Amino acid sequence: MSWLKSFLNSSIGKKFVMAITGSFLLIFLFVHLIGNITLFFGEEAFNGYVKALEVVKPIIRVIELVLLAAFVFHIYNGFRLWLENKRARPNDYKINGSSENSSIFSRTMFVSGSIIFIFLVVHLGTFFWRFNVHDPSGLANDHQYFQIVNGFFQIWWYVLLYVIAMILLGFHLNHGFQSAFQTFGLNSRKYTPLIQKLGTIYAIIMAVGFASMPIYFFLTGGVK
Repeated sequence: MSWLKSFLNSSIGKKFVMAITGSFLLIFLFVHLIGNITLFFGEEAFNGYVKALEVVKPIIRVIELVLLAAFVFHIYNGFRLWLENKRARPNDYKINGSSENSSIFSRTMFVSGSIIFIFLVVHLGTFFWRFNVHDPSGLANDHQYFQIVNGFFQIWWYVLLYVIAMILLGFHLNHGFQSAFQTFGLNSRKYTPLIQKLGTIYAIIMAVGFASMPIYFFLTGGVK
């Protein structure tokens, strides 16, 4: 298994793990957005959606463990690649030509990823914790999940953090989508422009879709 260890510790190995885990997270975000859209259809629709997930709770728990592993490996290898690139770059550069050789998305991946990670910790500490572990208000015990979401979306700093994180997520996804295809060797002169457009469309849909929820709730006081 030494060959596998050597591969995973190589630059291409780290990028391959990033692509695999990133692709899984891309699918999760799409499914997660579809589910969360039920918030716009009112309290009964969203509470019904969350309660429906409880029917397949064992499967959901397995998926959550896979998601956790994907996040850990994605973040870990992202940090390793960032550190590797930083060490490879001379410290005494007076002129940085990176802007000519890379996009703003690739140059800000570590920053956007770090802020998204902070948001993820806060997000899990609010919705996930309240839904699945302990809700001081008791709303989760009565399956009033919609009211929990509405309560947090009335907090201005949480809404602001959410929206900023989603904007950065859009940048992160735009580059990550294209990088995954490149890592898998699926890019070509013929298909790369299409992949770039699809990546941009996907990133916009995810960013706007998720960000629209806290904005709508904050401005309207919640869907009735």
